[in-house]
Order: sequence, then C-alpha cells, then structure tokens
Amino acid sequence: MRRRQAELRPVLPDPRYNSVEVSGLVSRVMERGKKTVARRIVYQALDHIQAQVKRPPLEVLQEALKNSTPLLEVKARRVGGATYQVPLAVRPERGIALASRWLVSAARARKGRPMHLKLGQELLDAAKGEGAAAKRREDLHRMAEANRAFAHYRW
Repeated sequence: MRRRQAELRPVLPDPRYNSVEVSGLVSRVMERGKKTVARRIVYQALDHIQAQVKRPPLEVLQEALKNSTPLLEVKARRVGGATYQVPLAVRPERGIALASRWLVSAARARKGRPMHLKLGQELLDAAKGEGAAAKRREDLHRMAEANRAFAHYRW
C-alpha cells in the first residue's frame, strides 16, 4: 500500500453509562449528525430493557454484542479467473463494529413501533441468541464453514 495506516481515534465513553459500547451504538444509530436524538433513542431502549428484564441494561447490551459478534467471515478472492469465498478470522474491533451495525439495521427493519422499542427488543432478542443480528452471525459462520476448503487461498 502506498498510504500509511489510518490512526485509530480514541472513542470517548458516553456520559450516562460511561461505556464505550453504548457510545459506539449511539454513533451507529445516529442519522444526519443528530447525536442528541440518537443518544435519546439508545437511552430509552436501555431503559426499556431494564423495565423488561430487571437486569442491568449494560449487561444485556454486552451479551447481545457477544452473541452477534462474528468470529469468521468470508471475503471474495480471485484466483486464475475464478472467484472463491475465502474464510478469514475477524479482528475483535471489526467484529464488534459488525455486530453493532447488524443490531441497528435489524432494529430498523422491524415495523410499526418507535425506534427505541425496536432497538430494545432487538437487543433483548440478541442477548437470548435469537433475532436477526444473531441469525446473520450464524449464517456467516455457516458460509465460512462451507467454504473451508478454500482457506489456503488466504493472503
């Protein structure tokens, strides 16, 4: 590569829970730079979780992230005119980024309720190992397992 590697900027924890995970989730929920709106949605979702399960919402969020974080992914690699789906291990930072992205997109895909309720329900489902984000992780692992024969094409 010609360019230097991008510097990782430190992520500041959010004010209420003092958590980097919540701060990242707020950034994923945010649209058009409206961080206050996104923060309100995430906090209401976490309050909804606490009312539902009587557990600390941060614990549920961490469980949901753990259950939807992929360990393997597939990347397309061209070798001699053919394209192979090559399974690769996922770095922990990327895994958490993918998981939070999947959680938010799965919440947005739910219909007919306010966003904070959809997000809270998706986090609860993911913490139980159900829901669209956890299913997406399982599908990705299944695809990586099916293409294990091409693992020697890693680069």
